[in-house]
Formats: sequence, C-alpha cells, structure tokens
Amino acid sequence: MKVFEMIAKTWTAARKTFYRARGYYAGSLNGLPFRLDPYHSKFWRKASAGRWEPETFAVLDAHLNKEQDYLDIGAWIGPTTLYGAARARRVYCFEPDPVAFRYLAWNLELNGVQNVSAFSVALSRGVGIARMASFGGEAGDSMTSLLTDGDHGSDVITLGWKDFSDATDLSKVSLVKMDIEGAEFDVLPSLLPWLKAHRPALYLSTHAPFLDAATRQHRMQELADSLSFYDTCLEDNGRASGFDTLTQQRALTQFPTFLFKG
Repeated sequence: MKVFEMIAKTWTAARKTFYRARGYYAGSLNGLPFRLDPYHSKFWRKASAGRWEPETFAVLDAHLNKEQDYLDIGAWIGPTTLYGAARARRVYCFEPDPVAFRYLAWNLELNGVQNVSAFSVALSRGVGIARMASFGGEAGDSMTSLLTDGDHGSDVITLGWKDFSDATDLSKVSLVKMDIEGAEFDVLPSLLPWLKAHRPALYLSTHAPFLDAATRQHRMQELADSLSFYDTCLEDNGRASGFDTLTQQRALTQFPTFLFKG
C-alpha cells in the first residue's frame, strides 16, 4: 500500500510541476474550456469533472445572456466570474482577499477576458479600511471574511454599495451572486433599495454557523423578512422552497445557498 501511495504522490507532484512549468491548467467549467491557474489544479480538476456546484452553473445559465450583466460579490479565484463572462454581456466582480484576487486576475488574463471589471475591495457600509482573515486559516482559501481578523489576515479597502451603484450603470444586471463568508448580514441591507427597484435574481450563500449561536435564528429571520419582496425563495439542493427555509435547521447549521427571484 505504501508503494502505491508513494507512486500516487510522485505522480501528483509531477503533474503539478508540469502545469506550473506550462503556466496553466487546461480545464473546463460546465463544459466550456478555459486556461486556469496551475496553483489550484486540484480544485480545477474537480470543477472540470462537474463535481463543484453544478447547481450554481445552472443558475448562471438560467439568468445570464449576452444582453445582460452579472454582479459577482465574492469572486474568489474566478470560477463563477469566468463562466459568467462567457454567458453575460458584462461582469462586475468583487474579491478583497489579495491572494485570491491575484489568482482571479491571472485567470482573467490567461483567457483574454475583456468584459469583466474586477475590484479588489470589500463591499461594506462605506469607504474605509477593514481587517479580514480566513476562517480556514490560509489566505486565499475561499473562506476569507470580514467577521474574523486573525493574525494571519490583511487590511483591505472597503467600499459602500451606494458609492459603487451611484457611479456605475447597473440597469442591465440580471443576476447578483453574493458569497462573502458571513458578511452578508451586514452588507446585504445596503443593497435592499436597489434590489427592490431592479429585481435581479439574487443567489445568496448564507453562513449562519459563523454567527454567535444565540443570534443565528434572529439574524436569519431578519434576512428572510428583508428579502420577502421577492416572489420565490428556492434552496440550492432543490428539496425545499419558501422563506421559512432560511430559519430551518439546515440553514442554521450549514452553509446553503438560496435563489430569490420574481
């Protein structure tokens, strides 16, 4: 067994060395080919095999076309931004983690993407500087949040939603994806007037376990109430619908995503 493990590790290391020497990993997202940064080849292999959030790609397919724009809040290294750019007229994306943003920018460059405006800032209550770090303990690992400011974190620039929306024509945005590791409870309220006025579909990842246990139910109920102007709320696993799903056990103890539309 140890011999086979050693061979597997050697092969994996050799593949990584090859991808990095070549400068990219040749993969795909929901069937579309892309050149992808070689330092996340394990993730890109999973995504290329269709094992990473197929429900997210289904939402992107359903709500984007070349006459509409996409707003990706919490872009990480770019899987949804890259795919969204292939589907939409224009993409606006935010990724404040400096490590993740470096790979996001690299992936956009590898594919010659010209219709993405990428911002290395965190949407927050206003312009300022905030400390953020990863719940996973490693910068750039997709779990960076404004809710934690550990020693391994970094300072980031914050931007208020109104400052951004007042300076940008967002009239063609048909889909907003928000996955910001618990900061949604503070950031989303600032988007509510715009969401009510324009009614784009909202694909919202929730992170109640990052909150104090005593406040989770209340904060999730506030979230449900604030988004009740939408006609429909669908849970990402397709098993349930309705605004009450935001306060049920799965939403309080796991990290589901909800689609609001209508």
